[in-house]
Amino acid sequence: MLDKFEIHYRGEINIVLAIERHRVILKLLSENGQVTTNELCEKLSVSPATVRNDLNKLENDKLICKTHGGATLLMPRDDMPLVNSVVSNTFSFKTRESKNGEEKQAISEYALQYIQDNQCILLDASSTALVLARKLDRFNKLTVITNGIYTMLALKEMPNITVIFIGGIVTKNSGSIEGLLGADILNHINADCGFISANGFTLNEGLTDFNVYEVELKKAMLKHCKRIVVMLDSLKFENISTTSFSASSNLDLVLTDEKIDKDLLDRYRKHGIHIEICPYKSKLE
Repeated sequence: MLDKFEIHYRGEINIVLAIERHRVILKLLSENGQVTTNELCEKLSVSPATVRNDLNKLENDKLICKTHGGATLLMPRDDMPLVNSVVSNTFSFKTRESKNGEEKQAISEYALQYIQDNQCILLDASSTALVLARKLDRFNKLTVITNGIYTMLALKEMPNITVIFIGGIVTKNSGSIEGLLGADILNHINADCGFISANGFTLNEGLTDFNVYEVELKKAMLKHCKRIVVMLDSLKFENISTTSFSASSNLDLVLTDEKIDKDLLDRYRKHGIHIEICPYKSKLE
């Protein structure tokens, strides 16, 4: 089935997926009105840190109200039939594309300096990579490998770009190709640089994302990149998503926006992470 996956957590196999955990949390709240962090840890078989991340996400989406040691429901209980569609849309590509637009513009503009004519580059299916793709018409000749449907569509009419599209499974709302059906094409390619993003980044977990099937393809893609440049808005730092796909030690460069906390920036740099701050367009003019 494509709606579940298995990972090991403290020696046990638990079926977990962020979107499913969020539905369970909202269902419990609709039935009981409130729930504690300890109850969620037991019900979901996950750590308190994972529960806190889930509650932060649901509170940001204005679905719940966090309390000391738990959460209460924000929306009326009569509105709970809307939960599945609301939570699903949280992860849709169009929703992600609309968030943090100024930061994505700054990061993608800054990333252009690491691209040269006649290179072969790799772009993942992230919304930030799509913003970068739309700027590539300024180059004379590039080859671009991508699993992003919208990225491919943005590039296919640019006469200076040769697009290599990684095939696979297309899922609703994702805007990406998932699974390893088309991964064999990567065995014939060596990219000069890969430009990727993630849903979360920590020193211990590295890059994490919520879609395990897209993550498996990302892992295969990164193996064929001579250099890895990560494009992350500052809100992604210290956020942990469902599954890891690259250790922090494997990253050559991380690009982020000016809003990153300075103490956090110093801590990452002290651990050997090469991070560069991308100024907003107004400061470049």
